[in-house]
Amino acid sequence: MSNSSDEGFTQRLKRAWPFVAVLAVLAVVAGAFFGATSTSPIPTAVVPAPSAQVAAETPQKSAPAAPDSPVAPKPTLDLDAPSQAEAEAQAQADAVAGQATDIIARPVLKLRGQGTWTDGLKTLSEAISSLRIAASKAGLTADGRPLVAFTETDDNGFHFEAMLPLTRPPEAKAKFEHGVEAGASPAGKALKFQHRGPYEEIDSTYEAITAFLDEKGLDTKNLFVEEYLTDLKTSDDDGLEVDIYVFLK
Repeated sequence: MSNSSDEGFTQRLKRAWPFVAVLAVLAVVAGAFFGATSTSPIPTAVVPAPSAQVAAETPQKSAPAAPDSPVAPKPTLDLDAPSQAEAEAQAQADAVAGQATDIIARPVLKLRGQGTWTDGLKTLSEAISSLRIAASKAGLTADGRPLVAFTETDDNGFHFEAMLPLTRPPEAKAKFEHGVEAGASPAGKALKFQHRGPYEEIDSTYEAITAFLDEKGLDTKNLFVEEYLTDLKTSDDDGLEVDIYVFLK
């Protein structure tokens, strides 16, 4: 039984062998084909980026040349320009170049008094303040800047008459306190001078005025009137402006 079975298996194997061999060959060929296709790289084309292509095609522009810097002109020295001392001397000369003018009398409130040179500015300021208070109480309106007439001077001090110009004279029956009274400002031909600067330096202006009057040989009254264009504050106030009137005979 076993011998016949072995022979039958052998016969079947012999008949099937050609078919098995063909399958084996096909398997080898298929394996070789698919292995080659899986390992072969696919060629790819390298396409440059658009920005790189544009940059390559666009010609490079050179930076514009920097404009030439303007050359500053060399400072020139004006040999004819006056020095500071000369300018100050000229300003003082202009201040004492008296301007002839006709002064018209105006209605004023006035207050007589006297003072020392040490406290002169304070004395004058208080007198002017008293005049303004009196005018306000009487319903009077000031018309212009306050004035002070120096009627007498010596080494110790001065006598003065402070005045406040008014738009109209007060009524005849009007009464005032603390020595204030109604009157009129001085009138006549006068020379007008200027003082600009601290009141403590006004003596130098008066010295220049005296020299000017002596040089011109002018006869004057013993009457000097100061008009304060700015308020009297302190003796060292650089912003003080005073017009000085010297009345001629």
